[in-house]
Amino acid sequence: MNGLLVAGATSDAGKSVITTGLCRLLARRGVKVAPFKAQNMSNNSMVVLDQAGRPGEIGRAQWIQALAAQVEPEVAMNPVLLKPGGDSTSHLVLLGRPAGRVGSRDFLGGREELARIAFAAFDDLAARHDVVIAEGAGSPTEINLRPGDFVNLGLARHADLPVLVVGDIDRGGLYAALFGTVALLEEADQRLMAAFLINQFRGDQSLLEPANQAIARVTGRPVLGVVPWRPEIWLDSEDGLDLAGRRSQRDDPVRVAVIRLPRVSNFTDVDALGLEPDVDVSFVSQARDLSDAELVVLPGTRATLDDLAWLRARGLERPILAHAQAGRPLLGICGGCQMLGRRIADPAGTEGTPGRVAAGLGLLDLSTEFGPDKVLRLHRPGYEIHHGRVSLGPEAQPWPGGARSGAVLGTMRHGELESDQARTELLALARPGRPASGVSFAAAREARLELLADLIERHCEVDRLLDLIEHGPPPGLPVLPPAGTAST
Repeated sequence: MNGLLVAGATSDAGKSVITTGLCRLLARRGVKVAPFKAQNMSNNSMVVLDQAGRPGEIGRAQWIQALAAQVEPEVAMNPVLLKPGGDSTSHLVLLGRPAGRVGSRDFLGGREELARIAFAAFDDLAARHDVVIAEGAGSPTEINLRPGDFVNLGLARHADLPVLVVGDIDRGGLYAALFGTVALLEEADQRLMAAFLINQFRGDQSLLEPANQAIARVTGRPVLGVVPWRPEIWLDSEDGLDLAGRRSQRDDPVRVAVIRLPRVSNFTDVDALGLEPDVDVSFVSQARDLSDAELVVLPGTRATLDDLAWLRARGLERPILAHAQAGRPLLGICGGCQMLGRRIADPAGTEGTPGRVAAGLGLLDLSTEFGPDKVLRLHRPGYEIHHGRVSLGPEAQPWPGGARSGAVLGTMRHGELESDQARTELLALARPGRPASGVSFAAAREARLELLADLIERHCEVDRLLDLIEHGPPPGLPVLPPAGTAST
């Protein structure tokens, strides 16, 4: 079986980016390749279709990887999706469809069935594609979770996949992490750990050569490349580790403030704003940070009622209302749209305790009621993922996916701002007379995918990577202590 597992020495090491780049590299060589992640924990998701044409939900990263692979995204590419809904529970999505809620202990006890579903999805993809590039989750050496693991080495053992360990050298301590990632594993797992890849290096790569030779000598595994840090290769983000915003280098940029809700979801909605050369996007959680904003965005959230209560407790309600009353634009997306309305009710406890009701910010004449059934819809552009049903009142002015009142806009659709026209019209509200920038979001995303493949072509030993993918883990890899006696 041809494939590869891209694992990380730490979380956020660049697994998604490297997987994406490998998918594009193989696709442009004429290989029919599919991405895969057995289990994702992320509130950034995307609506796709299953093989029967029904809408389902997968992690946003796997959707982007499918675009890189130039294949149709499908639910089998991310069969298990956990969407954190609170501090100790997650909403479970199996093969694209909601499957209830799980706590951390419940989840640990139910992994056999999840593994069965994930392995079947992987085998299905492998039967229909030449190569499957699988992305791991977290670190493969979370030894407390290894007995029930089906995402990292559990998957690698199932499919006899070689493992490429990616490490972010920008974080420091990388070579110790690479050694420990192998050495703490049991012998059978170590025999799948085939090679390393260094990510995010800034500077002269020749300076790393002594360290690369040393780690290869003490582990018996080569470093197959050093991928440089490039600011323009950011992709649709997977989790909250990438809420850094996008800073413009222009004088007097349009200032966009995105409320950094604790349970923010699909914050990739504002990625397109960050591509605009004269727009400064920042994620904020303090009232003072809204004072000079020309556009405020209330993004999606996995817990609308809890995050609305947080917003009020942080003192953000008053400056948001003042911003709207001053006639400056305010955009609410999905959960943010619900907050802009008059009333939010959760009779069945979809988000937690049954019977909760809260007054919204009252800026739009709409109300929301949560129900057990999830809405999953694809639009052109945009998509919907939500439990809350929004009803417009008599004073509401319809707007795509929601309502508007003057410069206050609310939509239940994610991805609207990827439309160049919609983005231009929104920014013109923030700064009247602003001309269209001419930026194409679709072209920019495609250029990033090509750049990723180019970087891997230029800075990695591609022939050796392809050999791993075709032939699997090389025989005779040494077993490191404490699992066994090191061979040098």
